[in-house]
Amino acid sequence: MDEHLKRAVRRAFERAAPGYDASAFLQQEVARRLDEHLEEIRVKPARVLDAGCGTGFGAGLLHARFPRAEIVGVDLAHAMLRVAAGRGRAQGWRGLIERLAPRAAHFTPLCADLERLPLREASVDMAWSSLTLQWVDLPRAFAEVRRVLRPDGLFLFATLGPDTLQELRAASSGLDGHAHVNRFVDMHDVGDALMQAGFANPVMEMERLTLTYQDLRGLFADLKGIGAQTVLEGRRAGLMGKTAWAALARNYEAFRRDGRLPATYELVYGHAWAGRPAPRADGRQVIEFRRRPK
Repeated sequence: MDEHLKRAVRRAFERAAPGYDASAFLQQEVARRLDEHLEEIRVKPARVLDAGCGTGFGAGLLHARFPRAEIVGVDLAHAMLRVAAGRGRAQGWRGLIERLAPRAAHFTPLCADLERLPLREASVDMAWSSLTLQWVDLPRAFAEVRRVLRPDGLFLFATLGPDTLQELRAASSGLDGHAHVNRFVDMHDVGDALMQAGFANPVMEMERLTLTYQDLRGLFADLKGIGAQTVLEGRRAGLMGKTAWAALARNYEAFRRDGRLPATYELVYGHAWAGRPAPRADGRQVIEFRRRPK
């Protein structure tokens, strides 16, 4: 991602941070589902990288699962890290004891770019990323995560696939010449990028989750609340005009079912290891693709 877009992403999440959690139902649900993947993976990390920690919801899940681990929360937005650092912090004398205790620093906030992590090589045992990778250059971010992982370290992540917000994309197609939905990377391409970055034995899964709204303004309020408004180059400088908005709302009505407007999200989950892949007899490497049961 170029610096212009990166600054736009940072500004959007800086503005969204104070009220982010009120609109982050999807983000929190995906983090819970990503955490469930760890039920089947045996790891005991001493240091975990939460890549794109946001307001710290995922870090809370990681701390609950690995109470003795240090969680290094990396995010591009200072405001997100301030919220994350204060999440669940004890008050009064209990808070003082926690800050003075030798193991008090379970969460270490770090404002940084996932494409240029200020961490030493092989310095973390596990990396986790929930709904952040859609905002970065995948090859660069994967290469950085691979660099900071120790040998045989686990990388577990969730991101968005190309069918995300397919209704909004269809309703806005040809509307005014502006992009209204970001483009997301296909699951197979994500798997290929993992292999190219040097990860071993990747496993990819996909599922769809649909949220419903009474009207289109509810959907846009949630997107704005989590800082996920479109930041593509060529985006209009101002707000959508009344005529364009009316046309968008009219087009979206074609998707209404049972009195509600759907917003579909394609969720892509993956995990891989920082180690040498198990080669096939013909020298090829294998990516396992799965579809999560409903």
